Amino acid sequence: MKVLLYSQKQGMLKKSGIGRAFYHQKKALESVGVEYTLDPNDTFDLVHINMASSGVIKKFKKKYPVIVHGHSTVQDFRRSFAFWRFIAPFFYKHLQNTYGIADLIITPTRYSKFLIESMYVVKSPVVALSNGIDLDAYQYDQVKVDQFYQRFNLKKEDKIVIGVGLLFERKGIHDFIEVARTMPDTTFIWFGTLPSYMTTHFIKKAIKRKPKNMIMAGYVEGDVMKGAFSAANCVFFPSYEETEGIVVLEALASKTPVVLRDIPVYYDWLFDKKHVLKGHNNYEFKNLIELIMSNDHQEMIENGYKIVKDRSLDKIGLGLKKAYEEVIKIKR
Repeated sequence: MKVLLYSQKQGMLKKSGIGRAFYHQKKALESVGVEYTLDPNDTFDLVHINMASSGVIKKFKKKYPVIVHGHSTVQDFRRSFAFWRFIAPFFYKHLQNTYGIADLIITPTRYSKFLIESMYVVKSPVVALSNGIDLDAYQYDQVKVDQFYQRFNLKKEDKIVIGVGLLFERKGIHDFIEVARTMPDTTFIWFGTLPSYMTTHFIKKAIKRKPKNMIMAGYVEGDVMKGAFSAANCVFFPSYEETEGIVVLEALASKTPVVLRDIPVYYDWLFDKKHVLKGHNNYEFKNLIELIMSNDHQEMIENGYKIVKDRSLDKIGLGLKKAYEEVIKIKR
């Protein structure tokens, strides 16, 4: 069995969660010995599409079983790009077309599975399978931590809170900024970027008014980013909507305490005070971050790590292999 892992505009995806999920798929398949190609002109038995137009999917469907990865919903499109309100009806139609013609859909959580099954005309099976996490890549490494400290001129004794995500209003960066303003003795760092023409006026204004103790790091990858996850006292992720949140998996894999917004995607797998700390507003977020700074949360950290162990790439690879076998049977 050989699969074509396909995505249009791969260069644009590099800095997004979809891009990291695409990378994880390759690593997961390698871990279980499933052969794959990225070349549509190669030979293969089925197609696993991460991002494509309905026309491209229909073309593949003439010859091959097709899996469409359900990375997106209308819910997580809202409050993202500039002019999202005007684009949303067209985006909904795009999702309707692509999900509606798939032979099978893979989506990261039971929550996103529910949204896809309830909001779109879907005739195919929908499988909930995490995007997964490379556990080895997020093990504590002092060299990577030191690279992070040097990059941002920080010391071990500094209190550090990090957030990660594209500069979407949906990601809650404006709330991250306001919480930073109330904690002047703590360094807050947001990792992520977005072209200026795509960033909403509201977010541009919030960033322009950020406090002195907050750093806008832009897009950072590799060892420095992994060092940031390990060095931080807390990962603060105030996103309003997610289909999974790879950032959360990365934080848990780094054994760093997590404060996040209490939203539906986490209801059935991340529990408040057991795996993470959940808040509803900036007042609660500030109190939770201060709680992390002043208390030992080792039991919560270990519980969180157990969650990501169940989402390691070898286990995701087995899940993908099972889905591929299923879609071949469906097509036959």
